[in-house]
Amino acid sequence: MKNIVEPIKSKKDLERIEEFLEKHSKRNRLIFAFGINTGLRVSDILGLNVEDVEGKNYVEIKEKKTGKYKRFPLNAKLKALIKDYLMNERCKSYSLLDKEPLFLGKKHCRLDRSQVYRFLNEACKRLGITANVGTHTMRKSFGYHFYKKYNDIVLLQKILNHSSPAMTLKYIGVDFSTNDFNIDFEL
Repeated sequence: MKNIVEPIKSKKDLERIEEFLEKHSKRNRLIFAFGINTGLRVSDILGLNVEDVEGKNYVEIKEKKTGKYKRFPLNAKLKALIKDYLMNERCKSYSLLDKEPLFLGKKHCRLDRSQVYRFLNEACKRLGITANVGTHTMRKSFGYHFYKKYNDIVLLQKILNHSSPAMTLKYIGVDFSTNDFNIDFEL
């Protein structure tokens, strides 16, 4: 059987991962926050340059996988994390040239997905989170919690660039036949 990467369905676990990453690396926490707040693929997150986010209210990218143009707002949390990262971590280690990658490794090269995979798995292992975790976990977690909050599969399908609502539901791990999804909506 194929190992399928899962979303993290517990908001508390997402918070615990963020807290763990914050203690160890503002860079890693920001990468994780980007993933769970935007639904971007890790390749698009790691493809960001300083100029793409510094002082911005939104980000515009051309998705690496699909080649499609995407524009999305930066929420207040991401704006604060970006500012903190650029002012308090990134600028201490490296110059902040506009065209430089936002996320750099120790050798001043653009971070790659294997490094993200390692820190994410290490955080989950240390925290006792047993989901099958990979870099796509961030995107799937975004999708799961977006759907749980807004119950709008069509909009989520568009955000994730999927071809059908059924594909999106399967992608985020929602299976109505097992009743693993309880919508508790209140106005």
